[in-house]
Amino acid sequence: MTNRYEILLALNAAGKEETNKDLIERLEKALASEGAQIEQVQRLERREFAYPHDKLKGAYFVNFVVTAAPSAITKIRTKLTLDEEVVLQNYLRKGAVKPAGKARKAAKKTAAVA
Repeated sequence: MTNRYEILLALNAAGKEETNKDLIERLEKALASEGAQIEQVQRLERREFAYPHDKLKGAYFVNFVVTAAPSAITKIRTKLTLDEEVVLQNYLRKGAVKPAGKARKAAKKTAAVA
């Protein structure tokens, strides 16, 4: 079963807009390689932290809206934890993706039988 997730990442981008664009493209490829389908990418620009984090005063924030299986999210979380340019990460599950058409009716029938 796949779910919809919002993945908020704080990136340590040292000042240049060009590096931010390349970094976001690299992260999109990393998410897709683990089986996530990217629906939307929201670039939230550079923002200051309320208090310093690992000697950083701010970061470039990006929000990804993806559809993926829970096992894929676990792999993504592990992969991004090892990435030095990802300072902080937050995951929010938005809910299950409903199957369309005949598959949805079949799912209702199996749920009613069980």
